[in-house]
Amino acid sequence: MTQCILITGCSSGIGAALAREFHQRGHTVYATARRLESLASLQQAGLRTLALDVNDDASIAAAFAVVHSEQGRLDVLVNNAGFSQVGAVLDLTRDDLRRQYETNVIAPMAVTRAALPLLRAAANGGSGRTSGPVIANTGSIVGLFTTPFAGAYCSSKAALHALSDALRMEVAPFGIQVVTVQPGGVQSSFGAHAEAAIQLPADSLYRGVEKGIHARAQAGQVGATAAEVFVIPVVDALLQATPPVRVRGGKGSTLFPLLKLLLSSRRFDAILSRKFGLSDWKP
Repeated sequence: MTQCILITGCSSGIGAALAREFHQRGHTVYATARRLESLASLQQAGLRTLALDVNDDASIAAAFAVVHSEQGRLDVLVNNAGFSQVGAVLDLTRDDLRRQYETNVIAPMAVTRAALPLLRAAANGGSGRTSGPVIANTGSIVGLFTTPFAGAYCSSKAALHALSDALRMEVAPFGIQVVTVQPGGVQSSFGAHAEAAIQLPADSLYRGVEKGIHARAQAGQVGATAAEVFVIPVVDALLQATPPVRVRGGKGSTLFPLLKLLLSSRRFDAILSRKFGLSDWKP
């Protein structure tokens, strides 16, 4: 049966690839992003596109008003919008941290809250699914472990994982399911955006390891899995009658969580410190 799906953060990367894959399988897809013009190629491909700024409650409400008017239900919500704030923890201001958590942690919950009436409508007999509707939150494997120079991003994804776990139990009585998607390295413009968002003040104590900071911004793009490949098993999972509670994929999505489990904290720290230039650095 045709399902109604809304995805945030579709201007590129995982969001755009998810939107195309759901659409190719014959479902009604609302691809959203903060800037409508960034969705032009998806619109040309026949997808519905909406402007949706996940940090603006009025924008969220307006987008869901359109879905309510046109569909009256929502079968799958994918909270995918997010960004990576790169920089040493001690170089991040209050505002830097607030922006990171506002977009990656608070916004997905605000979007979900606004979508709840449409999700409940799908759960109460109006769904295109054989089981309850699905909320999918895009976390990251770095929500399972933390790297240098991405503490804000890693902690935001860890927080999203925790909120998703709580949400999964809390919405189950309404017939709604929750899935956490945990990508590893997936090709996108994420690295370029992370590079642009680097915080490295002129008086930073970490000027001597600037190369490692830039390497961290691009780390997820080195040998990364193509987004179009990554999303196929994700879409397969989200369309299941009873989807798994977690879906992982992309480069490093098995190796690094396994190393985190098997190695001591000091040994794991040493691997990551060497990777991003901290091991041999003499401040």
